Amino acid sequence: MAIWVDADACPGVIKDMLFRVADRTTITVTLVANRPLRTPPSRYIKSMVVPAGFDVADREIARLVASGDLVVTADIPLAAEVVAKGALALNPRGELYTAQNIGHHLSTRNFMEELRSSGVETGGPAAFSAGDGRAFARELDRYVLKASRPV
Repeated sequence: MAIWVDADACPGVIKDMLFRVADRTTITVTLVANRPLRTPPSRYIKSMVVPAGFDVADREIARLVASGDLVVTADIPLAAEVVAKGALALNPRGELYTAQNIGHHLSTRNFMEELRSSGVETGGPAAFSAGDGRAFARELDRYVLKASRPV
């Protein structure tokens, strides 16, 4: 089991939580980005730099993820890919994407994309809040607890 992070747009507070979880649980956390990232020294925290380009980090995460892993991403198409491989995806606001709900999220995302491409002003996401961080921490804790149980 591992945690993969679509790290280019991941808030720093979320990365900090993941760093603490890695050391506390010995679960490997790998940040994937198109530029070098600073990480604390730890045998459980890794950073992977991929070439710059559209969805390069996403494709690398989708290639490497395994069933039972967790991917931290706000990218719904990436979430759909990893869920199809038997992994879970968690966005930085604490929303968990699973096989049961990813279809709905993907449909909504595609609908909003259509609206934007036709010129409709849809607005952007709200600013990241402390409540978002707490929701993420709750879901991350649930994942860690479930993953640490003997099979």
